[in-house]
Amino acid sequence: MSVRVPQRILVAPSGFKESLDAVSVAGAIAAGVRRTLPGVRVDIAPIADGGEGTARILAAAGNGRLHELTVCGPTGDPVKSHWAEVGVGRNRIGVVEMAAAAGLALVPAGQRDPGATTTFGVGQLIAAALDAGVSAILVGCGDSGTCDGGAGALQALGARVLDDAGHEIGRGGGELARAASLDLTGLHPRLRETEMVIAGNPHNVLTGPNGVARVFGPQKGATPVQVDELAAALDVWADVLQRDGLPDIDYRHGPGSGASGGLGAGLAAIGGILRSRFDALLDSGLSGIDLDHRIGKADLVITAEGSIDFQTPHGKVPAEVARRAQLRGVPVVALAGSLGHGAPSVHDVGIGAIASIIAVPMALSEAVANGEQLLADAAERTMRMILLGAAVSARAGHRKRKKAV
Repeated sequence: MSVRVPQRILVAPSGFKESLDAVSVAGAIAAGVRRTLPGVRVDIAPIADGGEGTARILAAAGNGRLHELTVCGPTGDPVKSHWAEVGVGRNRIGVVEMAAAAGLALVPAGQRDPGATTTFGVGQLIAAALDAGVSAILVGCGDSGTCDGGAGALQALGARVLDDAGHEIGRGGGELARAASLDLTGLHPRLRETEMVIAGNPHNVLTGPNGVARVFGPQKGATPVQVDELAAALDVWADVLQRDGLPDIDYRHGPGSGASGGLGAGLAAIGGILRSRFDALLDSGLSGIDLDHRIGKADLVITAEGSIDFQTPHGKVPAEVARRAQLRGVPVVALAGSLGHGAPSVHDVGIGAIASIIAVPMALSEAVANGEQLLADAAERTMRMILLGAAVSARAGHRKRKKAV
């Protein structure tokens, strides 16, 4: 009786927010797989989703390099940041990861106030890429600690956000309630000749009941009162963008307008092209990941993210990986730091099985500290279950053939 086991396994995870980047997650899962199947071919493809680690992943995949610099962080303090340069000659592309300048991980727990945090540093990164002479810029949106509608980034790029008296407003989402006009005459001159693509989650919109303030404000530290204030401020900002930004753009409800606390809408006002992050990151040829081809060669795909819940089917990495795998008939299993409300809904998008990496009760701090070990152990348990299933299937087939004889 022979047991058929997967010979090629693709590991294509997201990062675990504020814990492990996608490269570390992929490596830990691969280590756990090899404990059970030492000879199996494991293809590691950490997925850039626009959030933490995007610039490093694309630099590695595209033989690029990182440029490090210090910028204004989300709270106004200087932070060490970076952007990636991919390609050569006239085809050099600058990859700006907004989380590297304004990510939630850069906001100390006691200072998490999306009414005060700013994307100014993101604009500084874009300006640095422009000054370096790149032919295009890709802005990855994700894991933000801000809700300023991209106003800070515009200010860093030379725009002026003015109040009714013609004075510049301060930084942070709360200041947007005072915005009356947007002066773009001082914008960085190379913006006119440089294509800028904003890779964001198309499900995120700027305003309304599902606007970024109401959906993501609490995760960034906003109280219920602050959520209402931010939502109202972003309504004001949307009016300003609609009047003074580029025309024919739905700043309020357009797909991706709410990416990274509204950074998508702000950059769209100066010519940025809003695109689905996976279309931009996986299908443009920029990433070098070639995910569809690698899925097609696999017998099994293992994906992962920090939390699998009702939001996962709406533009998260595991759902996108599963969608592509389903088209090619490749089974998918997903690992998660936690399984939240609505987690079973991911089965509807092609994920065959899900599992938490936490096998016993433990504090969140302990789970974060031991994330790689927990991932490796969970991957080993998952593979053993798959092997057991293969053995049961082989046994049933053997009995059926024996009975037929």
